[in-house]
Formats: sequence, C-alpha cells, structure tokens
Amino acid sequence: MSERIRNPVSLRNTVRARLLVIALLPILILLPLLLVTAVKSWSDRMNEVLTAKVSGELTVARQHLDGLVQDRSAAIEALGRSALFRDQSRAPSTMGGFLEAERLKMGLDFLYYVTPRAYVVMAGQGGGVADPRNWPVVNSALNGRSQAAIDVFTQADLAGLSPDLAARARLELLPTQGAVPTDRALETRGMVVHAAAPAPGGALVGGVLLNRNLGFIDEINDLVYPEGSLTGANDGTATLFLDDVRVSTNVRLFEGQRALGTRVSAEVRDRVLQKGATWTARAFVVNDWYISAYEPIRDSFGRRIGMLYVGFLEAPFRQAEQRTQMVIWFSFLAVIAVTVPVLLFFARSIFRPLERMNLAIARVEGGDLSARSEISGRDDEIARLAAHLDTLLDQIQERDRRLRNWAEELETRVTERTADLQEANEQLEITTRQLILSEKLAALGEITAGVAHEINNPLAVIQGNLDVIQDHMGEAALEYRIEFKLIQEQIQAISILVTKLLSFSRPEEFDLPEQGINPDNVVRATLPLVQHILTKSGVALHLELDGAGDVSMNETELQQVIVNLITNAVQAMPAGGDIHIRTRLDDGWARPMIVLEVRDTGAGMTPEVSARIFDPFYSTKGAKGTGLGLSITRDILRRAGGSVSVNSVPGQGATFTVRLPIKEHLPY
Repeated sequence: MSERIRNPVSLRNTVRARLLVIALLPILILLPLLLVTAVKSWSDRMNEVLTAKVSGELTVARQHLDGLVQDRSAAIEALGRSALFRDQSRAPSTMGGFLEAERLKMGLDFLYYVTPRAYVVMAGQGGGVADPRNWPVVNSALNGRSQAAIDVFTQADLAGLSPDLAARARLELLPTQGAVPTDRALETRGMVVHAAAPAPGGALVGGVLLNRNLGFIDEINDLVYPEGSLTGANDGTATLFLDDVRVSTNVRLFEGQRALGTRVSAEVRDRVLQKGATWTARAFVVNDWYISAYEPIRDSFGRRIGMLYVGFLEAPFRQAEQRTQMVIWFSFLAVIAVTVPVLLFFARSIFRPLERMNLAIARVEGGDLSARSEISGRDDEIARLAAHLDTLLDQIQERDRRLRNWAEELETRVTERTADLQEANEQLEITTRQLILSEKLAALGEITAGVAHEINNPLAVIQGNLDVIQDHMGEAALEYRIEFKLIQEQIQAISILVTKLLSFSRPEEFDLPEQGINPDNVVRATLPLVQHILTKSGVALHLELDGAGDVSMNETELQQVIVNLITNAVQAMPAGGDIHIRTRLDDGWARPMIVLEVRDTGAGMTPEVSARIFDPFYSTKGAKGTGLGLSITRDILRRAGGSVSVNSVPGQGATFTVRLPIKEHLPY
C-alpha cells in the first residue's frame, strides 16, 4: 500500500486541512475580501461625494460673490440715474459732500464722479486718482454702459482714493508651509470691487476694498456653510486671494487669529493661477488638510489676479470613516468568533471517524488483521462507509487464512516434485551445452535488468533530495537554477539510459509509439555529448545536414545511435582524423527515407569483419569493447522501422548508413 496510508498522521493532517479549508474558506478568505472591496468602494464613493460637495459649494460662493459685485454696481447705477443726483449735478460746489453721504449710505469705501475729460469729484478727503479712464470699468460707463469687476489697485491708487484704504490693504506676509518661496515681506496692493455706471455728464465710480473685509468674506461663508451643514463641530471656510496671498479669510492661523497674509500651497498656485484650472480635491491649508475648491478670479482686463476658495476640514470626515470601518471590522471579528467554533465542531464530527478508519487500515497493513474501525451510533454516509470497510477487512482476513492453508499444501507438493525435477535437470545438461550462447545472452539480459533496477533506487533518492533542496532554498534557488537544471537533465539522462537497458533486456515490454523528430536537430543536440571525446582524440567533425523531414523515433534512442556511431569512428582513428556526418532525403524508395551517413578516415575493415560487425558480443577491440554497441544500434533502428549498413575498404575508412522512414502526418 502507499506511504500515505502507512502514515496515519499524514492522512489525518491532510483530511483535517482539507475539511478546515472547505469550512473556513468562505468566512476567513472570501468574506474579508468582500469586506475589503466593499469598504474600499465605499471610501472611494465618499471621496467622490466630498469632492462633489465642495465643488457645489464653490459654485454657490462664486454666484454669491458675483451677486455682491452686481449689487454694488446696481446701487451706483441707481444713484446715477436718480433725480436727486441730477439735481445735485447742477451744484458742483456741494457735489463732494453729497457723494460722501451717499458713499456712507451704500457702504462703499470710495465714490467719485468723473467726466469724459477726466474731471474728478471725490467723496470724502481723497487726494484724487490718476486718469480713471484707463480702467475698462470706467471707460465702459463713460460710454453709457454699467460695468463691475474685481480689480487690483496699487498702493498709489489706493492712497489717491483714501490714505485709510492704503493702510487697510497693507498685509505682512507670513511664512506658510508648502508655499512658493518669495523674498516679499509685504502685500501693499488692494483687491477692490470696482463698479461704474453712467451719470449725467459723466460716470459714477465706486468700490469696496476686499483686503481685511471680514464681513464680506463671512457673508459668503455663512451662505455656503449654514449652521449644521457639516459633520460635528466642523466649520466651513472661505477665502479671497490676491495672487497667492490670503487678503480676506476666516481660516484660523490659531484660535482668534485669522490667517491673513498666509499664502496658498505651490501645487494649488500652479494649477489655478498659472494654468487657470479649477481645483477640487484635498489640499493643505495653512496648518491642516481641507477638502478644498479653488477657482481663479479675473479682473476687468481679463487677467488672473487671485482666487476664490471654499473648503472644510478633512479630519472629521476621515474620523467618521475610520469609526465606520472599525464597526465593520469589529462586527466581522464578532461573527468569526461565533461561527468558527461552530464550524470546527461540525468538521470534527467528520474527520474523527475518517481518522479511525485510517488507523484501522494502518493496523491491518502492519499485520493485525483483526483491526476494525468499529464506528457505531451514527446513521450517515461515513458510518455506512465504515461498516463497508469492516466487511471488506473481514473478507481479507478470511482469504488470508485460506492462502496460508494453500501455501502449506503447495510447499508439500513442491517437495514431492523436487526429486522429479533433479532427474529432468540431468537430462537437460546436454541441451544446455548446445544453448550456451543463448544462455549468455539471457544472463546478460537479466544482469542488465537487475543493474537497471538497482540504479533506479539511488536515482530516486537523488531526485527526491534535489527537490527537497530546491523547496528548502525557496527563492534563493533561482541563483543556482542553471546548476539545478543541469543536475535534472543528467538525472533524466540516467533514467532514460536505465529504460534503454531494460528495453534491451525486455524489448517487448518497451515497444512504445515514438514521436516525430527532425534528425538534423538531434545531430546538433548530440554533439555536446561527444565533444570531449572528439577534442581528446584530435578528431575534426564536419556536418552536412539537409534532412528535410521528421522520423517516427524517440529522440533519445536516435541520440544513442549517433553516439555509438561517432564513438566507433573515433576509436577507429587513434591518431586523429575526420568524421563526416551527412543527412539527406532519399525518395527512391516506396516510402521516402531520411538517410544519415557517418563516415570516418580510419583504418577501415575487411569484408569478414564488416559481415559480423552487428553481431552481439562481436568486437575488434579485445578487452576494451563489449561488442554490444552496434548490435543495440541495429535493434533500435529496426524497432523504428529503419536499418543500418556499413561500407568499408581497408585503409580507406568506413561509412555507416542509417535509413529511417519519414513520419506520415495524418490530416486533421
């Protein structure tokens, strides 16, 4: 019986492992994979939802910002068209005071009247501005069309409107993690809501400074993020950037301190300000990660002058995500803790009876024919299988008893016949002398078979240990893969040689169909096997391979034929020489043949020697040869449907000619 049955521990472990895999695979492998996939999909979907949320919030903030700008423009336009302003325009001396009152009423930071000739009347105590017609907003109003935009005013522009505006716009730049390095220490420019509308005789121009305008940005933030719109205590944030500097924001640098003067990260700056794209993703904002949305702000000239930002802290959402995942995995572990013991209990009820049956088989194999599984108290497939096994063991025990009785009777009969056989043996002695050659061949065949079988045992040990070494080395074996491959090939060669020895001793047992092979390829593959013999003997080899076709023959057997012919040729030229190997197609027969010729430049043979060269045990080498090489060669070729012949003239070398029929390929 097999080794697996002899070792009950091995069978027990195998059955146990398989049953446990069957029971636990869905829970311990498939379910975790399903959970991982579901959690990953849920997390990705959550990221998409957060991104979509902040993108929508940016749209709301942009629309509200545009609305605030248009509100200022509408208020200025209404003033310019009012009868009150028309009446006031007839009294230029009081125009400044009137504009100042209206400026305060509309909540503007500056308001002035300008004519097409650049005559300016300022509200308040402003010192005046440079030619306002250079602004597209003002120029459009002078041409009769109201317009509003967000423009950037220089420090001089702001000072011309009001010294207070220049002071309010001034911001100290703070070092910010991830921002583009800069040598600037101050931001003196101002981002202004700039609106102008036609008025009698000219245009009304007004605006609001956005630098430090916290009410303006808080109004946007309250609209985008009303109370309770975010998770937990998370507050939304909004920011206006002048270039990459926060000039109006509710992002906190620390408690109670807004992050005015801090700058946007280099990554966002490059995408939004440099490339003009919209950013909707997580981003590092001052000192933490936010789900953020940025878009560029363009002035009345169409230039990108800053950015509008809205966003909210990422941490509360990630914490909620982690809590959800922890609940999922803790629930999974709870399910495992409950279900695995139950599954193991049911699995144990299956493999315990199997182990008892295996133990009974092992005891019977060890000689205890009375061993039985004796499984009772169950009415299932395993119990019925155990009962059937016990019945079979009963039959085996009974047959063993009968065989022992028959053996004793046979031994008695053998003793009686021994005397008769001794007399018959004496009469066969004369016949034995006449068959001496046949007996030698038979004896050699038996020795060959015995040697082949004895070689197989250590060969199997070598093969097994080689596999163990490779398994033990693991990936380290890759470094020696060439050496292992060579060892494997030599083991295979020995195994094939052993098979050939057995086929020589019992050819009728090894008459197997051969595969089609190309003789030219076999010749080339054989040369490395005999190269050392050629080099040592000083023999040069010449090839002329033109055998177009396959033959029905085992490749190893054809290699053995070629090796035998080359070895004989080398031994026929002890002082060196040349060997010519040629293959060609010969279609002059009833069936096309591949012809393989091996010609040497040795001493040649007499006709008497040529006639006996293929006889078993005939050798011209004395004690150095066995006389079996060419005989085996002829037998191999005959089994393949081919033939071998020799043509030799003393002093002119010898030519061995092998003919093999071309393999017929059946149509598909």
